[in-house]
Amino acid sequence: MPVRLYRDASLSAVMAGFVTVLVGFTASGILIFQAAQALGATAAQTASWLWALGVGMAVTSIGLSLRYRTPIGTAWSSAGAALLISSQGVTLPEAIGAFMVSGLLILLVGFTGIFERLMNRIPLSMASAMLAGILLQFGINAFAAMSHRFELVFPMFAAYLLMRRWKPRYAVIGALAAGTALAGAQGLLHLGSVHLELARPVFMMPEFSWHALVGVAVPLFAVTMASQNLPGVAAIRATGFNPPVSPVVGWTGAATLLLAPFGAFAINLAAVTAAIVLGREAHHELPRRYVAAVSAGFFYLLIGIFGATVSALFAAFPKELVLALAGLALLGTIGNGLATALERESEREPALITFLVTASGVSLAGIGSAFWGLLAGGLALVVSRWRSE
Repeated sequence: MPVRLYRDASLSAVMAGFVTVLVGFTASGILIFQAAQALGATAAQTASWLWALGVGMAVTSIGLSLRYRTPIGTAWSSAGAALLISSQGVTLPEAIGAFMVSGLLILLVGFTGIFERLMNRIPLSMASAMLAGILLQFGINAFAAMSHRFELVFPMFAAYLLMRRWKPRYAVIGALAAGTALAGAQGLLHLGSVHLELARPVFMMPEFSWHALVGVAVPLFAVTMASQNLPGVAAIRATGFNPPVSPVVGWTGAATLLLAPFGAFAINLAAVTAAIVLGREAHHELPRRYVAAVSAGFFYLLIGIFGATVSALFAAFPKELVLALAGLALLGTIGNGLATALERESEREPALITFLVTASGVSLAGIGSAFWGLLAGGLALVVSRWRSE
């Protein structure tokens, strides 16, 4: 296995893994700290949360990607973290117990095949439309960032276009290199706060209560499945990969269950950042893209071990650089998603509705727009088929 991994490795895949972690952490990493503080966690316990999530995402990303030769990226649940921030009347030990119950539920729906049977009913056109809708805002933000720092973002865009013509696999690397050099020259890199500091696991004894079960465990399970695992599987399938869904989702639940006492509130399939390791920028050959997810797992492990150090390092990058980098890295995936979504005329309208509802960002009952986009598109598909009969 190490020999094949070495043979399949490429600089573009490693950098895709780095960009995945950079975008994921800078986009929602702050939610982890806010969620831990909302539940009364100490500084040491908060660092343990980061350790547990980093280790859990590393093990699942690396293990699942190597096992199925598929770029399977995992992440924490951003929607789940937001849910924890707003939770009231729940102690930290009760929350830990709720994390374990949620992980157990995900494990069960995964390994029993319930979730896979649901996913098999979703047409590829709608899955692709949902993926494009999720990523649309990232593409828009890349160019909107020019209005704030044109002198930084436009040269990144120009470097990307030149590299796409000259060395397509290294287009995002070229944009990152140009952006980092310019940010340093313009005094926008804040590396003064970066210092080496290890995170240590802290065991937190769980407690189980009915109000935490109803108020945290069940909602956390629901938003994780609907906002993360569902679009995560759809993203994988829309790109052309087809790993067995049941064990993939089941193992994320198992990782959550085992690491919950150390602060892992939800380890699940990545939704947005998955598209980076799945996309053409990772490698032009599909069978070699799994290396990008393995690389992301390695960088997540570094986050877990050197939590405070990595947090400061990622915070040193200007926001506009990260926005531009994410948008440019996802251009190919957005385009492919739209092309697949609109390919079949009989499913074009339901796919378009799925895309628009997902891209709108609507959130109801704590569940994100990806779920509601699929629901709206599915309703349109049922009506269109009923009308044509």
